[in-house]
Amino acid sequence: MYIRKVEGPRAVTLPDGRVLSLADLPPENTRRWVASRKAVVVLAVEHGLITKQTALERYDLSAEEFSLWQAAIVQHGVEALKVTALQKYRQL
Repeated sequence: MYIRKVEGPRAVTLPDGRVLSLADLPPENTRRWVASRKAVVVLAVEHGLITKQTALERYDLSAEEFSLWQAAIVQHGVEALKVTALQKYRQL
């Protein structure tokens, strides 16, 4: 059995004690973004599992879109990432 060499850590421990690993990330070809997938990507970047640039390239995201996800989580929590809740949490 061979272990593929990857840049950075294979897993990180979150402040709440959960372990987030590369296997927990959504597939690279993800096109349907639900709130839980967005949250996992943001957590991975914030805790150093992957870099922001890697996330942008891997998931074909714009820097603005990713920043909006981060801001929504900081201000309102994961619930704000749901498409059906956009108007409720949208900043004017």
